[in-house]
Amino acid sequence: MKKTRNIIRSKKTSTKTKAATRAKNPARLSMREKKIREIKKKLLSQKKILLGEAMAALNELPEQTVFPDLGDQASAEINRNFMLRLRGRESKLLKKIEDALERMNQGIFGICDKCGQEIDIRRLEARPVTTMCIECKTLQEEEEKLTEK
Repeated sequence: MKKTRNIIRSKKTSTKTKAATRAKNPARLSMREKKIREIKKKLLSQKKILLGEAMAALNELPEQTVFPDLGDQASAEINRNFMLRLRGRESKLLKKIEDALERMNQGIFGICDKCGQEIDIRRLEARPVTTMCIECKTLQEEEEKLTEK
């Protein structure tokens, strides 16, 4: 287990060094690094949109109101709970975006947290906030299914 961690650490350190060297000379960027820069732009844009929507939502969130009709009261409560759930999901996504941007700054973006291998660029484009390669994520989901039963 320790040997695996050391390999992952050395791979991450190696990736950081390469990224730092290439950051100084953008003409030498690989196709993967160019795609990662595009992903970073998308993440920053998405973060800006989410923050803007969060500010608007704070001003628009309906207050708890008491209606004389129980049906109206229930409907208003369902709508309010739905809005709060959406805001909760957006908050979690915002945290994941910030984590992905931090990994980019550290030079470890696109490296699987479990096995230390590079995550396929197509997966990163589809789900930029991912921290695991498809193999490790599939294995994790299978293990979760087994523990649910």
